[in-house]
Order: sequence, then C-alpha cells, then structure tokens
Amino acid sequence: MAAVSEAQSLAGCPEKCGDVDIPYPFGVGQQPGTSRNCFLDYQSSFNLTCNNSTSKLYFFNVPVSNISLQQSQMEISINVSKSCYNQSQPSVPYQLNAGAFTISSNQNKFVTIGCDAVGLFATMDNSKSNFTPYSGCVAICDKRPPREIIMTDDKTCSGTGCCEVDFRAAIYYIEIVAGSLFNHTDVSSFNNCTYALVVKRDWFSFSLDYLSNFPYDLVPIVLEWTVSNDSCRNASGKEDYACKFNSECVDSSNGVGYNCKCKSGFEGNPYHPDGCHDIDECAIPNICPMPRRCYNHPGYHNCSCPPGFNDINGTACITPQRSNQHNLLILIALGVSVALLVVITLVFTLCWAHKQRTLKQLRQKNFEQNGGDLLLQQLSQQQGYSTTHTKIFTEVELKNATNNFDESRILGQGGQGIVYKGILRDNTVVAIKKSRVGGDPKQIKDFINEVFVLSQINHRNVVKLLGCCLETDVPLLVYEFVNNGTLLYHIDPLKNEISIPWEIRLKIAAETANAISYLHSYASIPIIHRDIKSTNILLDHNLIAKVSDFGASRLVPINESHVTTVVQGTLGYLDPEYLHAGQLNEKSDVYSFGVVLIELLTESKAVEFSRVEEKYLAMYFVSSMKEDRLWEIIDKRVLNEKNEHQLKEVALLARRCVRVKGEERPTMKEVAMELEGMISLENYRSVKGEEIVSEESEYLLGHVPQANGASTSASYGSILREIAFEIADGR
Repeated sequence: MAAVSEAQSLAGCPEKCGDVDIPYPFGVGQQPGTSRNCFLDYQSSFNLTCNNSTSKLYFFNVPVSNISLQQSQMEISINVSKSCYNQSQPSVPYQLNAGAFTISSNQNKFVTIGCDAVGLFATMDNSKSNFTPYSGCVAICDKRPPREIIMTDDKTCSGTGCCEVDFRAAIYYIEIVAGSLFNHTDVSSFNNCTYALVVKRDWFSFSLDYLSNFPYDLVPIVLEWTVSNDSCRNASGKEDYACKFNSECVDSSNGVGYNCKCKSGFEGNPYHPDGCHDIDECAIPNICPMPRRCYNHPGYHNCSCPPGFNDINGTACITPQRSNQHNLLILIALGVSVALLVVITLVFTLCWAHKQRTLKQLRQKNFEQNGGDLLLQQLSQQQGYSTTHTKIFTEVELKNATNNFDESRILGQGGQGIVYKGILRDNTVVAIKKSRVGGDPKQIKDFINEVFVLSQINHRNVVKLLGCCLETDVPLLVYEFVNNGTLLYHIDPLKNEISIPWEIRLKIAAETANAISYLHSYASIPIIHRDIKSTNILLDHNLIAKVSDFGASRLVPINESHVTTVVQGTLGYLDPEYLHAGQLNEKSDVYSFGVVLIELLTESKAVEFSRVEEKYLAMYFVSSMKEDRLWEIIDKRVLNEKNEHQLKEVALLARRCVRVKGEERPTMKEVAMELEGMISLENYRSVKGEEIVSEESEYLLGHVPQANGASTSASYGSILREIAFEIADGR
C-alpha cells in the first residue's frame, strides 16, 4: 500500500517510465491541456525525461533506475572511467553534475581496480565554491595474485588489485580519472587496464576476474535530494512550502534543504497537492482482540467494548453483572493485599531490627578483635602526652569515600596492607590503609602500634594520621593524601625518565632527616621508625618529603637507650648491628637513612642481585669509596663541576651513617644539621659569590671559633674539618 501511494503523480502526468515509478515532486513534461509542469517548479533537477522508444527514464542524460520518497534518494547509472596501457588514446576523466542534488557519501564509495592502478577524483560541495584537489587510492600487483594472497574472501578490496576510499558528504559534482603509476611497454603479461568508479556501496563486490575483464560500462550510484535550500524553520511560512496536508518537515542530514514525510497514522505522497491521507487501521484483520471493536480516527484508532459491556482497565469486556462480581473480587483482593502488606511490613521491620542488632554486635566484635580496647588503653595511658585528636570513622563513611573499596581506587600494596584513595563528604582527599591483620595477635599489635605512634606525631614532614575505623573485619587507617608518589619512583630511572635535580634531592634528604630527628629527639616519647626506606618517603606536589608507614615503629622509654625486639625491617636497609644482636636504638634509623642517602646519590637500589661486585648497596658504596671510585657510581645526571664538592660531602656523610658499629654513626640530629648546613652554605654562596665563600670556607677549615652559641656557619665549619680529617686520613 505504501509503495502504491508513493507513486502518486500529478493528474494526467506519467506515473511510470518503463518499470520505474515517477512520484511527484519528480515528473515528465507538462500536465495535458495546461501550462503547469508535472514536476516541482523549485528547480529543473526534478524534471526527468522518458525515452518512449527504449522505455528508459533519464535524469539529464543519465539513466534512472529507482526513486524513493521515503529515503529521499534516487538511483542512477554512471560511466566507469577506464584507461588501458596498450591504447594510444589517453584516459578521459568522467564528470558527473548532480544538479541541485548531492552524491550520497553513506551509500556510495570510490573504487579503483587493476594492477599498477591509480584512481583519482575531485569534488565540489553545494556552495559551489569549495573545489577539493584530487584524491583517491592506488592498487598494485605485478600479476594476477592468488586468492590466498588477497584474502580468503576475494569480494573485498584489500589494496592488492583493488582499493576503495570514502568521500565527504554534501557533494554535488565529481570528476573521476583512471591511470597508472608507470609507463608500460610490454603489456603481454600484464593486466593492462585500470578502472575508476563511484559505485553504490552494497551493489559492488570485488572479484579477481575483474583484473582480466571488468564487465560493466555503467554502475549504479545513489543521489540524495531535497526540495529546497531552506531549513524547515525558514520554509514553513513561505508560499512554496512543499510539505502538504498531514505531513511534516524533516531537515536534511547533510545540512542542505529539507524533505517531507507523512505523519504517524497517515500514508501517501507528502509532496502531492492532495497530501497524505489517513490509514484505516480497522481494515487490518484482528487488529482489536475480540470482543472489542475497532474505531478508526484520523491518524490513530482505538479498540472499545461493544454497547452493553463494561471495559475492565483496557484488558477485558464483561457484562454489568459480571462487572459487579468483578468489583467484589477486586475488593476482596484489595483487603487480602492490605493484610499481606501489613504482615510483610511487620516481618521486614523485625528482620531489619534483628539485622541492626547483629551488625552492632559484629561491629563491637570487630572493634575488640582489631585491638580497639588496646588502643583506647594506650591512648588513655598517654593522654598527657598526646597533642592531636584521632577521629573514629564509621564503615559507611569509608565505603562511600572509596566507592566500596573499588580496585580502581588502589594506590599501592605492601606488607602492612592495601592503600586506597578516598574522597570524604567534605571533598577532602585522603589515603585509606586497609590492614592485613586477619586476626593475628602480632599484626593487631603492629596496627595498634601504628595508630598510637602516629597519634603522638605532629610534624610537616610526617604523614598526618586523620583517624581510623575499627568496626570492619580488618582495621582501616585514614591519612592525609600525598599525591606525588614515593621517593623510589622519582629516583628509579626505570620508572621515571625525568631526573630530580640534585638541589631537590638534597632538600628531600634534609626534610627526611629533620622528620626522623624529630621522632628521635623532640616527640613526646622517642620513636624509632624501624623501616626507613625510599618507598616509605612520599612526595607531595611541591616535592616536600613525608615520612610514612609506622607499622613497625617502636616507642622508647625516655630512661632507656635501646629496646630488645624481634628483628623487623626491609632487606638492604637493616642495621647490621640490630640484625645481629636484636637491640633496636636510634642509630638503626641512622643506618637506614644512610642507605636512602646513597640511593639519592647513585639512583641504585638498596639490593640488586644482578650487581656482580656486591649485592647490598651500602657495602658496595663503602668499598667503592675506599677504592676511590666515587665518581664512577654517582648518578651522572646530577654530577657537574659546581656540585662536586657538595656531592662528596654528602657521600662522606652517607658513609658515616652506614658504619657497621652504631656508636661510630652520627645522630639524626647531627645528620639533619649537617644537611641543613650544606643547603645554607649553598644559598650563601649563591648570594655572596663563589670566591668569597671559598675564602671563608678556608678560614673555617683552619680557624673556627670555639665560643658558645656558634652560628650555623660555625657548625658547618665542623663538617668541613671532618671532611678535611677524613681526606687526610685516607678514608
């Protein structure tokens, strides 16, 4: 029915030419007995020609095979551009002008067939001012290729013997030319013809036989047409508006002009003066289920119960008596439903209350299992020393902050637990550590120890503990978020190609030393970190160092010099004396920090089993200095003439930190002062000049005042004396 209604022509005008329908706005000639055209007067592109002798329809001089009102498309046949090497005549480009219509870029493609074949095309859009230079594709083969070389399905262009390319939309003119890359004199064993064509996409499929003989002189392509250059908004109020009764306007997909279509529930030709007419859906068999009757309306229909029947919510037609019975059943069902709802609500409430009690008991059990009582006991015993307040978070808060601990939020994993990135309700970004406790009393003790230790610390170079949560199956710690990764990440050349300048490395070392010195000397209770390493030193966006991971830390009573404990730490950073005797003191952290200093100097790992000379970095470093090979192991990216002296000073300090005997190592306070002194001298040198500072340094080496209250420069003089002493001593 739709196909018949689409083919409406104006009265007296031809409806067909051969087997091709001619729907208005297209037409041939004029209406008989009038001066009116059979086509839309908007433009001559709708004026077609019918050759009565051949019964073929033409668009200008191009054959037409189909016209679609619904798709707003017209299918025509165009010539193939052909060029052969054994012909003396040159290839002549083929040109197509679609008039006011456009060549569909969705329905067509450009294809080149042949060996040593070049197909080119140029286009122009509807503005008639944007002419593109030639483009196209090349197909190459020196002989007829086997099927298995091209592909298992030889119906697809692969670039061997055939290539294809798309072109942009809204094209009204195209020029096609076929040719070859090289001149060929011997064509006896060569596929000597090239074919270039624009073709309907779903019509063309490549065959290897086309390389010997392409059988088509004409191929189909699809044009897209509109009835105006205006948009729907601009055209709707004009006299030549093409959309007639019961139709609606649709803007063209390529942005030029508009088309018309029948409204829902209507059919016909939307361009015809009579417009679209209503579809009688009631003529469709069984469109309404019995006993309902179909009632047709303009654009729609409905199914209603016959007279004497009641409509039950659009689902059934029943008599009034049955309707009353039905209503009674509804009331009974409603009563039963209400009663069931009350029972279900009561059961749900009881279950919810039971679940809440169970959850409360579980949270209390988890709190006790995770060492909550131990933590409260320790905090209460040290209440007089604590200067910070540790917040207790709920499980719900931290689940919401981490999207239920989603794997995408994981920042890192280690022996003590998994760290997630979280965002609290006030948009504060935090790091949430999920401990690997699992009920082990020792692990629980380490976890509670970390909470307790961090609650005593308030220093800008120590990661701040914001709170904890103990009501989950494993305990959670909430820290400030340090967003720039670990120190190891920044100095490991395999992980980060951008090297940190030496001045920044020295600053990081000084900040870390200050933090450890604070733990040893200035915290309310002295704290030994016990796991100083480059992965436990975090950097923020300003490359400020933050010491983290206090799970292995220990508090040292003020009146004791050391504590005896099970050896714990990381291979390569462990103090040999602590490893041998199990006696932990402040000098153990000094050794570990010395290894970090060596990492900053060399960018080598603390333990490298691939290192032939020595697996442990500290021993390798000391032996290299004894053999006067310091400059061979220093990181070349930080070494220059200006900082050689400072690098050697830091190297000497690092060697002192990693001495085997703890009593020969400096304290962290002394280490921090020496590093700050180096930075201060460097800043002083940059202000006053290298020559003046050198003279002052020489003075300090020989004549350092011994008066009380010496300045930082005087303190640094002691460093210079130590350097001079070690050089003189051959160390």
